[in-house]
Amino acid sequence: MKRMALGWFVNFMPPAWRTPWAGTDVADWADGRFYVEVARALERARLDFVVLEDSSVVPQNHGGSARTEFMVTTKAPKNDPLPLAGAIAAATTHLGIVTTMSTSLYPPAHLARLQASLDVLSRGRAGWNVVTSFEEQAAQNVGLDTLWEHDQRYDRADEFVDLTQRLWRSTRDGTPVEHAGRFFTATGRFDAPRPPQGSPVLCQAGGSPRGLDFAARHAEVVVAVPQGVEAMARYRRDLRERRERAGLDPDACRVLFMVTPVVGETDAEARARHERMWAPTDWNLLRKLVFASNTAEIDFARFDLDEPVPADATTNGAQSLLEQLKVRTRGSSLRAAFAQDGLAESLPLVGTPETVADRMQEAMDVVGGDGFLFFHGGGGLLSRRYLTDVLDGIVPELQRRGLAQREYAPGTFRDKLATA
Repeated sequence: MKRMALGWFVNFMPPAWRTPWAGTDVADWADGRFYVEVARALERARLDFVVLEDSSVVPQNHGGSARTEFMVTTKAPKNDPLPLAGAIAAATTHLGIVTTMSTSLYPPAHLARLQASLDVLSRGRAGWNVVTSFEEQAAQNVGLDTLWEHDQRYDRADEFVDLTQRLWRSTRDGTPVEHAGRFFTATGRFDAPRPPQGSPVLCQAGGSPRGLDFAARHAEVVVAVPQGVEAMARYRRDLRERRERAGLDPDACRVLFMVTPVVGETDAEARARHERMWAPTDWNLLRKLVFASNTAEIDFARFDLDEPVPADATTNGAQSLLEQLKVRTRGSSLRAAFAQDGLAESLPLVGTPETVADRMQEAMDVVGGDGFLFFHGGGGLLSRRYLTDVLDGIVPELQRRGLAQREYAPGTFRDKLATA
């Protein structure tokens, strides 16, 4: 079996602040030093890359107020990931650095220039996590009245990515860019440095059918959250078939599944920690309600917690999450669904490092997948203790089995990914 590609998904937000292991980082998280330390730890463990998530609103979807968001910090407060990416680039040598930028909120030339600059600053380690955004407040923050409907956002994103690729190519050959498309125009020479990689590595998280088409056409790394090994295998097979129909090499795109491992010195200890983490407390229920409301752009506070999600519920936000909750609550209830594991993980991983590595290896044997993206649930949860559990427990066990790299290959971020 080939080695896994491994990354970590983080939010530039306050780290753990309600646990005994919170430390003092909540007081000065905004200066970025905690996340620079995280990046150094990821590089020490020889992970492939870090993804810096972004959104630009204080959500008010749950109950029509920002109050609960500030109580649980799933999406706010948050700093911009691009300056943090520069700091991480200066503090590391090999780690890929993927920044989230929206095709709905940035002009194409501005985004292309920023990404080219990050690729230069990092000496060829930049990646772009392509998102289309779905928050109406985000649109209003940049002078728009509203965002486009779901599929049209992807139509625009297709043209946006094609145009940015032309802009990056122009830095290599000096050709002026003349573009008059359906959504965007560009004229003249592009004033930007030449990216060492030619273009940043493109990352995307397509969940809906239209999102999967977009990911299949453009992405080199796909972040996925299907639930369970069978669903993971179907997702990867579907994406590869879409790439083949588009005339693209399916092996040139890596699918990484989101996971939140819970580790202990014994399996029993890990199970006890896992039960505490997802216990159906008032706090955990509120956090999941707020997270779901903000991600799906639906106020889940208006639904009966002891009933399933209404079958006719629709959204212009994250459709995959809404559909996941409809499936989870079929014949059950929202309350029962939220008492399960996290909404943002594909595979429960609970046990000793050996047990967790076994489960990861078995899953990849079935899925034929490419690796995993570690995630600890968004703002207010990540701690140095959790990093240690994964980086000094699970990753060395994967390395001993030849499933994770012990040393970095030479070259750019894209070159290194090619070895996975």
